[in-house]
Amino acid sequence: MKAYERLMKYAAFATASDEENGNCPSTHEQLEFAAALADELRELGLCEVELDDNGYLFATIPASEGFENAPVIGFIAHMDVSPEVESRNIKPRAIKYDGGDILLNEEKGITMREVDYPILKQYIGKTLVVTDGTTLLGADDKAGIAEIITAAELMLNDKSLRHGKIRIGFTPDEEIGRGADLFDVERFGAKWAYTLDGALFGEVEYETFNAAALTVKVNGVSTHPGGAKDTMINASMVAMEYAGLLPALERPERTSGYQGFYHLTSMEGGVEQATLHYILRDHDAAKLEVRKDIAKRASDEINRRYKDGTVEVEIKDNYRNMREMIEPEFHLVENAYKAVESLGGKPISYPVRGGTDGSRLSFMGLPCPNLGTGSHNHHGRFEFACAEAMDDCTQLVLRIAKIYANM
Repeated sequence: MKAYERLMKYAAFATASDEENGNCPSTHEQLEFAAALADELRELGLCEVELDDNGYLFATIPASEGFENAPVIGFIAHMDVSPEVESRNIKPRAIKYDGGDILLNEEKGITMREVDYPILKQYIGKTLVVTDGTTLLGADDKAGIAEIITAAELMLNDKSLRHGKIRIGFTPDEEIGRGADLFDVERFGAKWAYTLDGALFGEVEYETFNAAALTVKVNGVSTHPGGAKDTMINASMVAMEYAGLLPALERPERTSGYQGFYHLTSMEGGVEQATLHYILRDHDAAKLEVRKDIAKRASDEINRRYKDGTVEVEIKDNYRNMREMIEPEFHLVENAYKAVESLGGKPISYPVRGGTDGSRLSFMGLPCPNLGTGSHNHHGRFEFACAEAMDDCTQLVLRIAKIYANM
């Protein structure tokens, strides 16, 4: 089975994670998908297939004869999809793309326009997997899962593909930042690993943001508006004042490359109480500390204007830039480059303006760069994957496995 065919099959599982649910996994559908994947892995002949109660699925491709002493490497992808866009009743279809706009849904008039998504030009003459424009596709990260399992099937069926012991890991709840929370690195048992959770074939990502979450709670004073002078403190209005104290040009829509940001993700409130939720991001750890300090000083200023306790801030670190842990093991990047080039591709590395499971896993003792999956427009209704690029990503897994078998 081709990787893109697996992706289309896996799209039937509605596996959006749920940030409001503190359980792991956060949705039962992820466990159902994990159980189906476990059955598939066993049928293909993988061994040590283990699915725990939290939805972490591990399995092994045994080493080729004579390569038992090669270093153990792993390949990891996540099972959940973004909760930001509808992910139930996905209707994937494969089309031959001849260029121009793609009519996704004639009944509802939904078109993916080439002018809006110029990456499409790169795939003229290729086969694309698209949706009907009412849901996401789930290629983030079911494309990665499909490529890893397809590579596993090829290794098991073609004895000429030489490799050491390979460990496979599929995780829950990556999209809500919990994918590595209960990942047992020791039980996984790999020396190094790669996540398949990127976009273009050829991407080899080893720099991510340092990340923190900022919660701003505003405590107001409610009185009848007719007699509110010098008494009322409108929490919602104060929250707006707080937001105005943060640098206006340092928001996601104003930044790129290595520029960090403050991102207001949600807000709620009334006169007595209001809450702002931000994410703080920067590739430079020292600059992230500056952002935290600015957030705290903004609260001090509001409390000076009104009274102590009007604003309370809570800052929680999420993940760190994996570069710190990848650089001492830079062969992971160099060997991925060699593998991409051996397939006729061009390696691409740039600072990831986000994070992956690998961000956390790298600091948990499993250095873990990220590879592309041949899919684009993640977290949106115009998400798509290229069948031929997914084939290349599958072959990339095989080439990397071969390189480490001969180390």
